[in-house]
Amino acid sequence: MNKALIVILATVLLDAVGIGLIFPILPQLLRDVTDLPEITPLIGIMISLYALMQFFFSPVLGALSDRFGRRPVLLISLAGAALDYVVMAFTPELWMLLVGRAVAGITSANMAVATAYITDITAEDKRAERCGYIHAMFGIGFLIGPILGGVLGEYWVRAPFLAAAFLNLTNFGFAYFVLPESRVGEKTPITFKALNPFRLLKWSLGIKALAPFLIIFFILGFMGEIYGTVWVLYGEDAFNWSPFVIGMSLGAFGLFHALVQGFLPGPAARYFGERNAFLVGMAAELFAMVIIAFTTDGWVVFLLLPVFSLGGIGGPALHSMVTRSVTKDQQGRLQGVLTSLTSVASIFGPLFFAGAYFATKTDWPGAIWLIGAACYLLVVPFILGLKVEKPAE
Repeated sequence: MNKALIVILATVLLDAVGIGLIFPILPQLLRDVTDLPEITPLIGIMISLYALMQFFFSPVLGALSDRFGRRPVLLISLAGAALDYVVMAFTPELWMLLVGRAVAGITSANMAVATAYITDITAEDKRAERCGYIHAMFGIGFLIGPILGGVLGEYWVRAPFLAAAFLNLTNFGFAYFVLPESRVGEKTPITFKALNPFRLLKWSLGIKALAPFLIIFFILGFMGEIYGTVWVLYGEDAFNWSPFVIGMSLGAFGLFHALVQGFLPGPAARYFGERNAFLVGMAAELFAMVIIAFTTDGWVVFLLLPVFSLGGIGGPALHSMVTRSVTKDQQGRLQGVLTSLTSVASIFGPLFFAGAYFATKTDWPGAIWLIGAACYLLVVPFILGLKVEKPAE
């Protein structure tokens, strides 16, 4: 594996660490900065704000990377993330915490650039495998992040932010000295109009082959927010888990997710085909969601974590399929649009699932998982109807 790929994957990992480390400490952190009696809606707002910034800035960073190259955009985002985490570590007010989380959403929009970079340096027949590496790094990030957040949070609820700042600064150093540019930027001047995320979404809607992919990514992004929104609260309410146990559960999920994404997407795509690999993974995740809805024992959740992780084997195949719908020069825009579209879903997903959980947790906390499964099933007809058309260069 070459050095450039390692640095890019480290960037993805640090994004996931930054997302994951806040989950175990978020309830306590919010209780420290506000006197509100119920923090469930506030958690939804925090996660939605993060996604809102990703929506506006993912296409922007993707387009800027097409114009100026991937490397400078990545460096700026890593430096910004390090500074933001330092500020959040010492924030005493709720509004400042919200601003810091918004900045974190902006800097995490570099996922679009990282994905475009990997597309630049990867042949088509290897993209599913390397997209699997991206998902594996997310899995490792969710292994490190929640455990780090849970352990450090036991000593000081703000300590995980300092750890994240150090990690981002370290990766900035590696990227500055090791990462080469993957493509020459376009010579056409870029305008503010071209950076409009709605304009880029309109561009993507003009490509017929992309339409079903856009719907699929939206549904998956919406449904996927159930974990970040309610997992911690569900663990507290249903099993009386401490922040440490919650961190361990998320860390274990990250471990299984990393193993699955690191080894199974390529073989699954070759054996089942890209479309069927997604459906197989989806069936595994739906099974786990139904079981967790009815269990009353926390240890059962830990047994289900590998099954939950299998749900991701089709994601890299889906990414590989969608990259064949646009030309090489449009990959940055495409990845920016996909990340932005997922962010749109992530704006509404946390608000929806936080509201649904707040409405059902008193009578039956597990009902939220059946609601999530129902949302997941909406993607099936669009997956079955996928047709990939090769664009003209």
